[in-house]
Amino acid sequence: MVNDNDGNDRDAPTGRAGGWRGALRSLIGRGDGEGDDEVGASAPPPSPQRRGNPARRARLIEALIGGLPQPAIVLDREGRVITFNQAARGVAPALRSGEPALIALRMPELVDAIRRAGKRREQQRVEFFERVPLDRWFEAFVTPVTLPETDGTQAELLLMTFNDLTPLRRVEEMRADFVANASHELRTPLAALLGFIETLQGPAKNDVAAREKFLAIMQQQATRMARLIDDLLSLSRIELNAHLPPNTAVDLVPLVRHVADGLQTLARDRQVDIRMALPPEPVMVLGDRDELIRALENLVENALKYGAAGKRVDVALSRAQTRAGAPEARIAIRDFGPGIAPEHLPRLTERFYRVDVADSRSQGGTGLGLSLVKHVLNRHGGRVSIESVLGQGATFTMHLPLYTAASPSP
Repeated sequence: MVNDNDGNDRDAPTGRAGGWRGALRSLIGRGDGEGDDEVGASAPPPSPQRRGNPARRARLIEALIGGLPQPAIVLDREGRVITFNQAARGVAPALRSGEPALIALRMPELVDAIRRAGKRREQQRVEFFERVPLDRWFEAFVTPVTLPETDGTQAELLLMTFNDLTPLRRVEEMRADFVANASHELRTPLAALLGFIETLQGPAKNDVAAREKFLAIMQQQATRMARLIDDLLSLSRIELNAHLPPNTAVDLVPLVRHVADGLQTLARDRQVDIRMALPPEPVMVLGDRDELIRALENLVENALKYGAAGKRVDVALSRAQTRAGAPEARIAIRDFGPGIAPEHLPRLTERFYRVDVADSRSQGGTGLGLSLVKHVLNRHGGRVSIESVLGQGATFTMHLPLYTAASPSP
C-alpha cells in the first residue's frame, strides 16, 4: 500500500494510479539532499536551478518506476516520452525519451486513450492485441497525474501502465476449444444411440436380427462415451493435483509386469506379442502408482492397437541419465507398425488430437490418452518423448526421476 498525502491508503499501481500521485508528489516536492519538507509546507523560495527542472523530474520519476515489474511509461501532456522502465521495452522496443509516444505505440486504441486522458484528465483503460513478433494481449491504463513544482506551478503528466493478458486469453481459448471438442466427441456416440433407439422403437421393433445388431453397436457407443468421460475425469483430477508432487516410493519393475499382464487379452485379440526387458533389481521412483499404471496402460494399449501390423510390442525398463546428469528411469514402448509422420509428432500430446480420426474412433480411442500421459509425467517431474520413422514403427518413452539414496525421503 502507498500512503497518499491526504492520509488515504490507496492501492499500489496495478492499473490504478491512486498511490502514484502521493509517491510522485513526495519525490518532486523534495530537493536533492535538501531535507524532507512535505508538499504544501512552508519552505524557502526555490533557487533558479531547482525551478521547473525537467531533467531532475525525469530522474526522480525514473527512480520511482524503475523497480516495477509491469511496464510503465510516463508522458508529458503532449504525449512525449519523459521516461520508462525496462519492462516497457518488451511492449514497445522503439521507445525513446523526448520523442512522441505515438511513434513507438502504434496501436489506434492506445493513441485514442492517450488523447482522451490528456484532454479530459480522466483515467482511460483499453485492451489491445498485437501480432508481431508474437500474438499478445495487453490491458493498458492511461492515468493523468498532476505534480506540484517547487516554484508553485504544476506539471501535468500521463502515466501508462500495462498488464499482460496473454496467459489469461490463452487459457480462455484452451477452455473454449476443450469444451467444443468434448461436446463434439460426446455428441457423435449420443446421436448414434438416439438413432438406434428410435429405429428399435419403430421400424425394427419386431426385427430380432436388427435388434441384436443395433444393441451391439449401441453397447460400443455407450462404452466409448464412458471411456471419454472417464478420461476427462482422470485428466481433471491430475490437473487438480498438478502442484502436489507424489512422495510415495514405487518400484517400476512389478508395475510394468502388472500392466503387460493386464493387456494380454487385448494382445491376443490383435495377435501381437508383448516382449518385456526388465532389470533384475528394483527401479524406484517417487510416484502415484495408480497414475503411473494409467499412463503406461495408455502407451502400451496404443502400441497394441495402432502398431498391430508389426505383430510385436517391446516394453523396456532401464536406468539412464538426463542431459544434466541426473539419474532417471526410462520405460520405452516400441511398436513395429506403420509409424507416424514427422509433422504429427509435436502435437500428439494435445487433447483430442488424432493422426487419423476415423482409425482412432474405430479403435475406441478418445483422443485424450497421450494428453493424460503428459500430465501424469509432468506431475511426477518427468516427461514423454516420441520417436518414429514411417514404415518402421514408433517408440514412446516415459522419463521419470530415479529415486535413490540421495533423494529426499518420501
